[in-house]
Amino acid sequence: MGIAIDKDVCIGAGQCALAAPGVFTQDDDGYGTLLPGHAENSGDPMLRVAERACPVGAITVTEHAG
Repeated sequence: MGIAIDKDVCIGAGQCALAAPGVFTQDDDGYGTLLPGHAENSGDPMLRVAERACPVGAITVTEHAG
């Protein structure tokens, strides 16, 4: 899986970090960011929940063909 946060869209609501704290955190300015090593291949079951929880749709989770 690929995970991306559109920094131009993120408003810092923090829903990603609340839904999937093993994948997301917030930076010093309060905006969502990925924890190191989680940009690819995260198996966290809450990942899709975090994607849906983002109020502005800044998170994109993609399946890699394999």
